[in-house]
Amino acid sequence: MKIISSYGVEVRNKDRNKIFLQTIDIYNKAVTFCIEIFEAEWEKLSKLEGKFRNNAGENLIHSTKGNKAKYKDFDRIFYKFPSYMRRSAVQEALGYLSSYYSHVKNWHKDGEKGRKPTLQKHLNKMPTFYKGNMYQETKEKNIVQLKLYIDNDWKFVDIKLKNTDLKYIEKHCKEEKMSVPVLEKRNKKWFLRFTFTKEVKLKKETKEKTILSIDMGINTDATCTVMKTDGTILARKFINYASNKDHIYHGLNKIKKISKKSGSCNTKRLWKEVKRENEELSRKIAKAITEYAKEMKVDVIVFEYLETKGKKPRFKKQKLHMWRKNTIQKIVENKAHKEGIRISRICARNTSKLAYDGSGEVIRNVKNYKLCEFQTGKIYNCDLSASYNIGARYIIREIKKTSSAKKWSHIVAKVPECERRTQCTYATLLEMVKVA
Repeated sequence: MKIISSYGVEVRNKDRNKIFLQTIDIYNKAVTFCIEIFEAEWEKLSKLEGKFRNNAGENLIHSTKGNKAKYKDFDRIFYKFPSYMRRSAVQEALGYLSSYYSHVKNWHKDGEKGRKPTLQKHLNKMPTFYKGNMYQETKEKNIVQLKLYIDNDWKFVDIKLKNTDLKYIEKHCKEEKMSVPVLEKRNKKWFLRFTFTKEVKLKKETKEKTILSIDMGINTDATCTVMKTDGTILARKFINYASNKDHIYHGLNKIKKISKKSGSCNTKRLWKEVKRENEELSRKIAKAITEYAKEMKVDVIVFEYLETKGKKPRFKKQKLHMWRKNTIQKIVENKAHKEGIRISRICARNTSKLAYDGSGEVIRNVKNYKLCEFQTGKIYNCDLSASYNIGARYIIREIKKTSSAKKWSHIVAKVPECERRTQCTYATLLEMVKVA
């Protein structure tokens, strides 16, 4: 499978705030021109797909020896416009129009509820610098050349890149195929974003494998259990970055106090700091999970399919809003696939609610929410119990997939709980292993 990732390399030129502006302005004008032309010709263009549509769009606006353009103004207005940038503008316009008309189609299907989607002709897009025509590498590692519009002409300009970013690419992306860069502006800084693709072979699906089940939470970031397919627990680990969460909650409390006194308009800087800290926390959690999976040589990482839709309790609302569960799972997925480790998800219903020993529903400790009491009177860590159940549910699902109908009916007859997977616990798996 292909793993796609990207990395932004910061531009270090002194005049970086000026050198790109004219190029971006001309590129966006070209995209607007293309949108207006292609909208008029959309009935014909919509019947074509992929390269044929792109070629047909370019032929409408650009004249060559073998083609006379229907709309000749493009070559006159955008004189000496680089060929690869023209193709980029054509693709951008066609992609935008295709998206717009699909939105309109869906709007009609839904019974024309709400406002009709509007066609925005003036977009703010960044150009792609294709190799050879728009982008060239030099002998110096930290300098590349981009073709930019400067002094009323298209010229190759030396662009200095940040050394630390280049060292990161050298270290982590050596074996990956690098694509051409896209210009990007973020937090008043300019970047060239490179995309990397890597071919990876995931570990083969086998009956006997080691899994890492993860229970993600607000109080404890991640509770990990390494488990074999026969239910044997090999290791457990709690991942929790308390100091990072303290910084986030401290920042949120500051925002509350300032908002009460002088309104939310004075909290922009604080919100940025909190969001940055929250992003850093999610990256740390994801890295810790992946490194532990590599250390234990697991074949599959199992997560819960988490949803936080619907009405949220007031005292938990902000914490749930700041909880970047999906971001963590996406980062882990990307990192794990690079190592050949598979990712799987199971239904989260009742994983924390039911005790892993099969004794029934747990009673949460009001003072210490991490702990719970089983029906038998046993005090246990609720997140650890949930991680056992998560791993067990995944293995039960795999057993059902690989079992014949006759064998599965025999298992269900002996262990009725396994028929409803949302009621399955770790104890259910152990009973199934005995029967099988």
